[in-house]
Amino acid sequence: MNDKPKKEILNYINVFRGLAILLILAGHTLQIGAKGSWVNNISYEIWAGGTALFIFISGFLFQHLSYKFEYKNYMQKKWTNVIIPYILTAIPGIILCFWIPKIYLNPFEGLNPILQIGVFLTTGRVHNVPVWFIPMIIIFFIISFLLLYLEKKNILYKLLPVLFLITFVIPRSDIEPEWVMNMDYYHKYLAYLGYVLNGFIHFTSMYVFGMYLSKNKDKIDIFYNKRLLIFVLMILTAGLDVYLNHNNIYLNGTISKIFLTVLVLGYLKHYDELIKSHEKINNWLDVTAKYSFGLFFIHWYYVFAFNKLFNMPKVLPVSSIGQFVSSSALASVRYLFVLAVSFLTLFVLKKLLNKLKIEKTRTFIGV
Repeated sequence: MNDKPKKEILNYINVFRGLAILLILAGHTLQIGAKGSWVNNISYEIWAGGTALFIFISGFLFQHLSYKFEYKNYMQKKWTNVIIPYILTAIPGIILCFWIPKIYLNPFEGLNPILQIGVFLTTGRVHNVPVWFIPMIIIFFIISFLLLYLEKKNILYKLLPVLFLITFVIPRSDIEPEWVMNMDYYHKYLAYLGYVLNGFIHFTSMYVFGMYLSKNKDKIDIFYNKRLLIFVLMILTAGLDVYLNHNNIYLNGTISKIFLTVLVLGYLKHYDELIKSHEKINNWLDVTAKYSFGLFFIHWYYVFAFNKLFNMPKVLPVSSIGQFVSSSALASVRYLFVLAVSFLTLFVLKKLLNKLKIEKTRTFIGV
């Protein structure tokens, strides 16, 4: 039995988690401009890539709570708090994949339904686009003991330069249903599994970096002291990424997000007491952080519903200044709609579960 004193979640990390989920939702609702255009490339660079922040926070919290680590207990908690709500919140997406496969772009239409469900849950990308994150983060759960072993042996953080190099040279891959339609089911599945594995390889640096800064929290102050340099590096890497992407040379939205991560983290830690003194703002961000996993699980369904209801594409077109303004406004409305309705859904479901005498609602809806 572990009787070590409980560590509290740091307020600045909690606030960061709330901000990270807001960025993830923005990445799925605020992108504008025709594919390949400057507007689209810039929009993508600004709003996409919030996953990097989420993975960093996951690594940070894992190390922060590692003082009580016991592998079997850890995996049981992940099963209860992550995998079960992932499976339960997958139900609407799975129903849509079977009910309207062509509209919902299910590339596995026609495959045995049981096998389809297995494909959906082990890749995450088909039934609920953002939750490919879960099969990927499960890999980190499985190797958690190895990460802590390497940390204890003073090896893990020495690998960070190599891991960051991997992130730089192996950018995130992408996959869309249209790209795999002509493949057989086996190769479609391999393509989607490859997408998950690519994410794991690409983002390992951010997970370990989160662990490193959790272990060495004093290092965070350095980022605040060097904030001007970090801001310049963020702008330069973002600008370079936009330029290379526009010329079909290279795309790696994570690099600028590394600088964004340490910049925001430095500010949040430095101004932690000030943020806490503004109770309404801090409480709202605290609620957003607590709802973050639930928001992550369900928001895509409302993105899909909004787009179909108003006949809007995922990425709104821009061909003139006027259309830029109108598309930006529509995208903002979509963002606020998805955020508000997702929050409301989770709030209502949580209340209903409480009325059914179910206190551990996180197991059902991630909140």
